[in-house]
Amino acid sequence: MTDDDALKREALRVYQRYASEVVEAFDLCPWAAYAKRDGRVAELVILRENQANPTQSLALISALVPHEKTEIALFIYPDLELDRLDFESFVRTLREQDAARYEVGTIPFAMAAFHPEARADLSEPERLIPFLRRTPDPTIQLVRQSALDRVRGKHPEGTAFFDLSQFPLTLPLLPQKEQVSVRQRIAQDNLKTTLEVGVSTLEERLSDIRRDRNEAYARLRSV
Repeated sequence: MTDDDALKREALRVYQRYASEVVEAFDLCPWAAYAKRDGRVAELVILRENQANPTQSLALISALVPHEKTEIALFIYPDLELDRLDFESFVRTLREQDAARYEVGTIPFAMAAFHPEARADLSEPERLIPFLRRTPDPTIQLVRQSALDRVRGKHPEGTAFFDLSQFPLTLPLLPQKEQVSVRQRIAQDNLKTTLEVGVSTLEERLSDIRRDRNEAYARLRSV
């Protein structure tokens, strides 16, 4: 096994801890476990990406386009040493360069940034999302636009994680005047869950996964 193979293996392992022990364990996304079981999720590790010209990421997006069953992809960057704001800038660069390859309205994937740095802001549901997106490594979630379009016709709304209409979702109907988007409902539910289990519980679990990641990478560097 090469050093790169070992790093990719560990990056996938710690990401899967986050997906299992945080997202699925606390039911933060109604579709997460279902999507994984149905083979609709691809988890890919990218090393030594060029921040200004992310050719590897662009090539992987192109490779994913014809594989229509893959509706969610996670691009994981274990060696991209960027703080949260700089990583969001990198994601914007990738998004802009990807969009430049397509006509308006035909971009295949939407993108969202996940990063290990974020404090818990409980002031309103949407402001808690970055804390719940604390993956062990900087990560981009890509969701196929055609899947998003199915949620609300041609007006996708997305969620804190992803929004796929064919996945089972049980949410009670509200009177029309009280209707909110699926994204808002999930954000509200996630705030309620966080308040019930306690920020400290989530913080402890997220920090343990990050600690695991740091120790595993340090062992690889020492070999």
